[in-house]
Amino acid sequence: MDNTTTTELGVSNHRQNGTDATAIGQFDRGDSQSDIQSQNQEFYLPPVDRGRDAWLFLAAAFIVEMLVWGFPFAFGVFQEYYGTHAPFADSGKIAIIGTCAMGIMYLSAPLIFGLLQRFPKTRTPAIGVGLVTMSLALGLSSLSTTVTHLIVSQGILYAIGGGLVYAPTILFMDEWFVNKKGFAFGVMWAGTAFGGIVIPILLQYLLSTHGFRTTLRVWVIVLFVFTVPLTYFLKPRLPISQTAHQRRFNLSFLTNRTFLLLQAGNIVEALGYFIPSIYLPSYARTLGASVSLSTLPVILFNVASVFGCVAMGSITDKYHVTTCILLSTIGSTVGVFVIWGLASTFPVLFVFCVVYGLFAGSFSSTWPGVIRAVQREERGVDPSMVFACLAAGRGIGNVACGPLSEALVHNHAWMGDASGAYGSGYGTLVVFTGVTAMLGGVGVLGRRVGWV
Repeated sequence: MDNTTTTELGVSNHRQNGTDATAIGQFDRGDSQSDIQSQNQEFYLPPVDRGRDAWLFLAAAFIVEMLVWGFPFAFGVFQEYYGTHAPFADSGKIAIIGTCAMGIMYLSAPLIFGLLQRFPKTRTPAIGVGLVTMSLALGLSSLSTTVTHLIVSQGILYAIGGGLVYAPTILFMDEWFVNKKGFAFGVMWAGTAFGGIVIPILLQYLLSTHGFRTTLRVWVIVLFVFTVPLTYFLKPRLPISQTAHQRRFNLSFLTNRTFLLLQAGNIVEALGYFIPSIYLPSYARTLGASVSLSTLPVILFNVASVFGCVAMGSITDKYHVTTCILLSTIGSTVGVFVIWGLASTFPVLFVFCVVYGLFAGSFSSTWPGVIRAVQREERGVDPSMVFACLAAGRGIGNVACGPLSEALVHNHAWMGDASGAYGSGYGTLVVFTGVTAMLGGVGVLGRRVGWV
């Protein structure tokens, strides 16, 4: 985003002794201090991009990201358990639970963001409502006796609650960080990757020792105990004016050529992005890995993604978004086609996981750059709505990835006729992931011809 603070209040910022002093009202720099004080119209705000309040907010956002998104991203642990234990073992709809949880959180973003922008006073209460909804959803899941119950509770209801917690956090982030916005979002999104390291291990232990009912109840306690104190720090930087006008949905950017091209790359990249995290454990077992060792590739991928998200976010603050996308695209494409495609031993597979985590895992950290590029052409655009539509685009890829990958993996093309992963039965998955990673960089070509 541009190096100016986006506000909803007609706010003019002044720097005084390293802190922002924000005057709300009809005053300008020509008004005397006594006039401002006499009318009680001046509010002093903490600084952007620095200071205790900003860093505490970012730390809280990191943990919220880890808990809210880390749980559905760890659904593979539940999927394996549900598929092999009563009363769900005979159902063919188990995968829908995880698809609903992540897909609805992604796809509902434009609606939730739009409503919170329309009614700004509901943002802080939405966090509490979302937390209660998530906790209720998982509590009800622990009582489930059919997969349909799990779909409604652990899938749909959890996603609604998660979206209500997540959306205000993103909106507040836009107030706390301006020049370091990319870095801040990178740190926040690293929370999902960090959750992908810790949460599956914890859930796997609980499921194997106590079953799914106790596991879900324990996670409700963890979620509630860790998140409730964070709500104190998940607060807006800017006061909501008592007379603030309700904002109209400004979706004019949806026809903007820059947005359309970068969104197309975002959707296509997401179609293949989730495939390695789904199929790496089973591919590792074809190389002779034990059940415990087969989870190591995903853990390495998530560890690398933590660093990749933070690094890419910092790069996005300094360079044009297409430069950042090019870096992610090259690293991801080479990693998939060359390293995973030829991987026939564990060390090579582990190298791929690190490379893919660093470059593909950081793709969403380019979103602040996408928003900046759109804002340069659509001055009145609401950056939060651009973000929401980018999230929805990723959701399209996430939802479509499941059935597409299932069809590809059952094809068994080139099995026994090629070396490495290409001849393992997973060859079509490798090619599809590599092609989508490459096409995700379509925005780079758009800049070359002047469309971005």
